[in-house]
Amino acid sequence: MSKAKQIGIGIIGCGNISDAYFNGAKKFEVLNTISCADIEHEKAVAKAEEHGCEAQTVEELLANPKVELVINLTIPAVHAEVSIAALNAGKHVHCEKPLAVSLEDAKKVMDLAAEKGLLVGCAPDTFLGAGLQTSRKLVDDGWIGKVVGGSAFLMSRGPESWHPNPKFFYEVGAGPMFDMGPYYITALVHLLGPVKRVAAVTSKAFEVRTATCEEQFGLPLPVEIPTHYSGTLEFHSGASVNMTISFDVYAHNHKPIELYGTEGSIGVPDPNTFGGPVTLWTAATKEWKEQGFSHPYSDNSRSIGAADMAMTILSDGKHPHKSSGALAYHALEVMHAFEKSSVSGTHTVIESKPEQPAALPLGLIEGRV
Repeated sequence: MSKAKQIGIGIIGCGNISDAYFNGAKKFEVLNTISCADIEHEKAVAKAEEHGCEAQTVEELLANPKVELVINLTIPAVHAEVSIAALNAGKHVHCEKPLAVSLEDAKKVMDLAAEKGLLVGCAPDTFLGAGLQTSRKLVDDGWIGKVVGGSAFLMSRGPESWHPNPKFFYEVGAGPMFDMGPYYITALVHLLGPVKRVAAVTSKAFEVRTATCEEQFGLPLPVEIPTHYSGTLEFHSGASVNMTISFDVYAHNHKPIELYGTEGSIGVPDPNTFGGPVTLWTAATKEWKEQGFSHPYSDNSRSIGAADMAMTILSDGKHPHKSSGALAYHALEVMHAFEKSSVSGTHTVIESKPEQPAALPLGLIEGRV
């Protein structure tokens, strides 16, 4: 692909997740990594040397005319602030999840983008991977009939035993729902369409937890947020999915996601991955059978959402933008609805209703979306 048909990207935030984005961007011919920036400039210098781009300050990157699309990999607390700065600089934005911590800030981002005629996209883009695209094709092709129900589980004992700095996981804007919920909710909306309402109960097992990682062993971790979320999502399609997202569980045997239809069931892989096993049970076979992938991108392909956005930009909107800000806003509203429902003791109606993301076409070759 010629340079004229590439979109120049700049990456803001050069922490642990950035390598996946730098490496992912190299897979897609539509992306050209121009520069990177970080509040700790030496991190940007190191990543620039490693990945063959220019290290700049945030201000320099936002002023760089070669950068058309900013990938925002900063911490969640400043996602909205950095995205707004990029939009004000005339750049399209693809943000790490969540779109913002609060719905109010997320709306500011979306309203500003609309005002300026720019695109906003957001992680997770794992639903564009082989595992979830194969699951989507099985649903769309009617292999399990009409989907009537499902289940989704992400349960662990939390990150304090392995993460070198686990404190922020238990602060406002984090926790199991805001850290991992986006993967599960986005995957379900991709498979079933938007959520209509939520009924949930939230709780926390401990007021203070203790870090057991080597770097901060013994450090007390005050828990500001719920650590166990359990609820039911009702979709506009009519399906209902039971979901539990928790940092309070030692062990379980649940699959990440299952869908139950009038003619069978699908075992959907971990939505935090691009591949993973897809299994199918039908009334005809009466046994679980693993399915071959119908689509590419079974390996880590972060930046595929940015590549998808770049294709939308280059096609003047004719290419459907799948990993969109509207989808991310909807996921954020659903996440907030769990605690809102728990506090009120009633269903929480979801006001946003984005279009179900388009499925990827069959026959894609690696490097294209």
